Amino acid sequence: MKIPPKKTTIVFLFLTTIIFIGVSCDNDSSPSPNDDTCENPGLSWVDTSNNTNIFISDEELSTQFFPNASNGPFGAPGVEIAGQNSNGDRIFFVTNIIQEGQSGSGSVELNGGQPQPVTVTCQRAGTNVGDEFRYDINYNSLELEFCVKIDQVL
Repeated sequence: MKIPPKKTTIVFLFLTTIIFIGVSCDNDSSPSPNDDTCENPGLSWVDTSNNTNIFISDEELSTQFFPNASNGPFGAPGVEIAGQNSNGDRIFFVTNIIQEGQSGSGSVELNGGQPQPVTVTCQRAGTNVGDEFRYDINYNSLELEFCVKIDQVL
């Protein structure tokens, strides 16, 4: 199914708007009070009024952890997160950053568009189904956060 260009444009305009209003997202980083509990599960950001917004909830996301180099993204251990919200917006995120405190690169694709390179910082790393992965995702001046539970270990 091909997604109409208008819908993809709306999603990118929405994310661009977030960039221009000066968004920050440290809702699960120190010294935040929810370091031990994911209070904002899914893909979220904090707006300039310090309100947390959930773009796609954890229930609408599927998180796969690949602990072995032979079957992970980019031929190395990694994580893939994919999902769709109730508005039909789809996201696909992939990274090989799987250790707490590790930073590096990843890729985000919205609504079947071109993958965009992002900077990823792992705040929490799990290894089993039900464990959490938390990522700060930076793209230009936009900062988002994934706080998800592992659905599959492959």
